[in-house]
Amino acid sequence: MKFADWEPYYTGITEYFGFDRAADEEAGRLLSSLLEQDNLLSLASLVDGNPVTVCGNAPCLKDEIGKITGVVFAADAAAEVLDKNGIRPDAIFTDLDGATDRFIELNNEGTIVVIHAHGDNMPLLKHWVPRFRGRVVGTTQAAPLPRVYNFGGFSDGDRAAFAADELGASSITLAGFDLDDGNVDPMKRGKLVWARKLLALIGLKA
Repeated sequence: MKFADWEPYYTGITEYFGFDRAADEEAGRLLSSLLEQDNLLSLASLVDGNPVTVCGNAPCLKDEIGKITGVVFAADAAAEVLDKNGIRPDAIFTDLDGATDRFIELNNEGTIVVIHAHGDNMPLLKHWVPRFRGRVVGTTQAAPLPRVYNFGGFSDGDRAAFAADELGASSITLAGFDLDDGNVDPMKRGKLVWARKLLALIGLKA
């Protein structure tokens, strides 16, 4: 999705949640400065023409392990659920709030880590990004920058789905998504509302 097409949704998200766009842009610049290489081609070649399963971190993920096929994208802490079930994700999409040292190990083992910059995670960017020695791709919800891309999407799971769509997946299957979860705080509930709206833009229903 071109940024010009994404921007109206991004504006709606910032207004809905009261996010600071200037802080998002600052975080994007920080991430760009921290990344030493551009690994987009590695991510694109992984996806192009292949089926992708995007795994969210809802509790139902552990019950849906059997439906996971093709290229595996994990949303943040879903990576560790997959890992404990014998599946190494091909890519982890994370804003680092669920990052652990196991992410470092998975990255060293070949998992691409797609790190997202937003206004609230600059300390996490400074702490984690220099520690990754494998392939890393940067993303932002604001305007793209060198080594930092915007495929569309907002939370880790729907960003992963948008990336799969943008990079040419032959099909996208969702696992571990529960957009009707009533046992979440108001912020998370708002994110689920937006996830449903955004996923519909690329023909996905969860």
